[in-house]
Amino acid sequence: MLCADTSFLFSLYRRDIHSAEARRRLIETESPLILSPLNLLEFGNALRLAEFRGLMAGGDAKKRLKGFEADRAAGRWHLSEVSLADLVAEAIQISGANTVAGGHRAFDILHVAHAHLVTSTEFLSFDFNQFRPAKAVGLNC
Repeated sequence: MLCADTSFLFSLYRRDIHSAEARRRLIETESPLILSPLNLLEFGNALRLAEFRGLMAGGDAKKRLKGFEADRAAGRWHLSEVSLADLVAEAIQISGANTVAGGHRAFDILHVAHAHLVTSTEFLSFDFNQFRPAKAVGLNC
């Protein structure tokens, strides 16, 4: 089971320095991504914000989100059924054990908590600071 954070999704659906690696990782595993509703929120917002800042042409965020939804329909990713209460409780524990020493953002901790709760075999990210709390809870990065 593969989980990803928004940095991985952003590279997968928008061309940047990590895009080739993101595609390679998915092709190698041939497993669908398991995402949380928080991935949907943060990823969609990141695309819209990039468009707002002029980093993408007008309408590109909407096009990329259509491609993202098409990949869901094709079975390339699906949403987990982890409850928000369980997710937040796990994130609080991970934050308490890691954030003072590592300076982690709340959304980053939530992605790690999600991967841990769904017993992910691998956590995909290009935010290398996230690997510390992920590895601390036993995730492969």
